[in-house]
Amino acid sequence: MSDPIVVERLIAAPPSVVYSYLTSSEKWARWQGVDAIVEPESGGEFAVSMPNGTSARGEFVELEPDRRVVFTWGWESGRIAVPPGSTTVEIDLHPEGDGTRLVLVHSGLAGDAWSLHADGWPRFLQRLGRVVLGHDPGADPASETPEDAIERLGRR
Repeated sequence: MSDPIVVERLIAAPPSVVYSYLTSSEKWARWQGVDAIVEPESGGEFAVSMPNGTSARGEFVELEPDRRVVFTWGWESGRIAVPPGSTTVEIDLHPEGDGTRLVLVHSGLAGDAWSLHADGWPRFLQRLGRVVLGHDPGADPASETPEDAIERLGRR
């Protein structure tokens, strides 16, 4: 396994607002995917469908209101070699001024899967930062196929 992916983002909204976008199906789908199932309780279902036809699935492991969300993550199709629930995403929310410092750590990835997620999470968290302020999030980074993304990342 590779080192975990760590992404930090300052979001111009309080932790309670950011937390609501991590624990609501409707709000999650505004910043990632086209549909989401978010059951925010330990063992609750987590699933998000992307515009490119892929779907991520896992379950919630830990929730601390307005502070922390931990869930497992993986892909249902065999297009990305990360089975559902096989990796872990930890999101911590730290108050910072009038906003929130979000720290995401995704562990358990390797190879092309690591590269895809290291490219994707920063772009999705940028969308989250826009959505919590009521702005259009812009183009969905999950519109390209995993194969196209791997090819693009290999050219960097």
